Amino acid sequence: MRKDFFAKICWQSYRARMEHSVEVSDVRALRALAHPLRNRLLGALRLDGPSTATLLGARVGESSGSTSYHLRQLAAYGFVEEVDGPGAGRWWRARHRQSSWTTAALVQQPEGAEVAEEALRLTVGVQGRLLEAWLDQRGTLPEPWTGVSSVNDYALRLRPEQAAALRQELFAVLDRWSAAHPTDVPVEGSLGVSLLLDLLPLPQWPV
Repeated sequence: MRKDFFAKICWQSYRARMEHSVEVSDVRALRALAHPLRNRLLGALRLDGPSTATLLGARVGESSGSTSYHLRQLAAYGFVEEVDGPGAGRWWRARHRQSSWTTAALVQQPEGAEVAEEALRLTVGVQGRLLEAWLDQRGTLPEPWTGVSSVNDYALRLRPEQAAALRQELFAVLDRWSAAHPTDVPVEGSLGVSLLLDLLPLPQWPV
């Protein structure tokens, strides 16, 4: 077989080795993750697979020196790592497909509450940008996709244990689908699909 075929097999193996999720329990690691540019770089690696600081810089509008520095910071906390890639340059890959953290575990650490708040606000901001991007792009979707999009909100009245059970049931469904259809593995006819899931207890409902 040709050399480039072996290279392709090797490259695909790096993509396949990405772990499903990482639980962030160290405030210092969450602070690294809550940095807006680092969050964007990690998101790009998770979506599209391995890349270089130069390619990522062009994508996010930053210099390669800046992206290289922030990639090294992410690597210091285990979110990304270097891999052998096709062509010259240092190639980086995400180690996990998603990150999660428990606020209750973080607030016991110095500055934990502040960092958890920063990370939460960053996450909500990302969701807002995804919705805005969909609003701007929905008119360009080809016919098979026009009836697939869905914007919904549901209101329920639950006890805490019921809300926890609902959350776990939804997570189980999404974990199964995300494992079977990872974003960094191209499939003919596919598009990246964002599914936003929020469960928000509200003492006072906004009207």
